[in-house]
Amino acid sequence: ADAVLAAAKTTGAAAIHPGYGFLSENANFVQIVEDHEISFIGPRAEHIRIMGDKITAKDTMKRLGVPCVPGSEGGINSISEGKKIAKKIGYPVLIKAASGGGGRGMRRVADPEQLMQSIALARSEAEGAFGNGDLILERAIEGARHVEVQVFADKHGNVVHLCERDCSVQRRHQKVVEIAPAPNLSEKTREALFADSLRLAKHAGYHNAGTFEYLVADEQHYFIEVNPRLQVEHTVTEQITGIDLVQVQLRVEEGHALSSQEIGLGDQSAIVARGYAIQCRITTEDPQNDFLPD
Repeated sequence: ADAVLAAAKTTGAAAIHPGYGFLSENANFVQIVEDHEISFIGPRAEHIRIMGDKITAKDTMKRLGVPCVPGSEGGINSISEGKKIAKKIGYPVLIKAASGGGGRGMRRVADPEQLMQSIALARSEAEGAFGNGDLILERAIEGARHVEVQVFADKHGNVVHLCERDCSVQRRHQKVVEIAPAPNLSEKTREALFADSLRLAKHAGYHNAGTFEYLVADEQHYFIEVNPRLQVEHTVTEQITGIDLVQVQLRVEEGHALSSQEIGLGDQSAIVARGYAIQCRITTEDPQNDFLPD
């Protein structure tokens, strides 16, 4: 963070685009950038604190009446508390880092005997990756699809979605295949995902790009988290909509409305998905070392 800020100050940069690494959803970094009167091309620090934290985001969704995966009401503070919650919602369960993403700090637990070690490992990994060891516990919904909605909001209160992506094919909780739009998704479920995503974004006064993520099983959807940043897989959305998401990020930060000539998205009805786009990621693992990432 210090090196990026120093580079911006040295070069006289007016703005910083964080890409989609850890600094892209680090509220403290965004706050420092804002305090130095440099534009951060992404959500405000307050939105990252609200949306980037799974505990706060789920609490907000529940208040809005959006279904969430059954689990802990907040962070789990002890092994005994985790066992009580797991017993109540039923195994298997998922332990998840409250901050961050990318599968870091996530563990699937099949029975009570695994819980103690899994919580310790997840907390250690979350602290190392995100500087925050807070954990939540949720029921593992077996066989569910992972569907995410791309949302954009400008500084004038306008919010639109740019359709959805399916990222159900995963390895160690890391997305391997991304498809846009999600195949074989009913229109009823698709419209419900869009409506809930836009409702939360408007309620929070969201700004710039964000991805609202859900599990979908048997026509029921469950909110799981918000990624308050541009994502690696944003390119498949660009390919089906013909919209350059990074360009929109830049124009929104400059203060243009989504429907303005500079951006030209128009209203929601003007955003149409054509065809399909697929992104495949190469996962390199070491078979001589328990298939750990190599």
